[in-house]
Amino acid sequence: MPRTAANASADHKSTASAERAHAVTVRMSIADIARFLQDNLGQRLTARITNISDPRQVGKWALGNSAPRQDAEDRLRAALQVFQLIQDAESLYTARAWMIGMNPQLEDEAPLTVIAEGRYKDVMVAARSYVDGG
Repeated sequence: MPRTAANASADHKSTASAERAHAVTVRMSIADIARFLQDNLGQRLTARITNISDPRQVGKWALGNSAPRQDAEDRLRAALQVFQLIQDAESLYTARAWMIGMNPQLEDEAPLTVIAEGRYKDVMVAARSYVDGG
């Protein structure tokens, strides 16, 4: 299929959005990331992303009273980056719904569940496809 100016513009927009989401993610402290996800997804869902059983631990991370294990931090950063990408293209509410809803590109699993499984790239591919209108 030939490339059109509209295709090139959409590709540039999603690339720019992905770069902004990445920049936000790497510049935020883990406490700020935990706080953002807690505020927008809630403690239970944020705990689910990180595979911890006590949602109150998320609040401790958000306050900076403790830090998550490396694997939990990786999941938090991945979740934030995807959330930011969707939010940049749509809205805060759409990003939340996208994170918790069944996704046909992820075999009808919720993106936050797929992140919890450590399949970050699969979720990012699905998010970019969504932003690109696919």
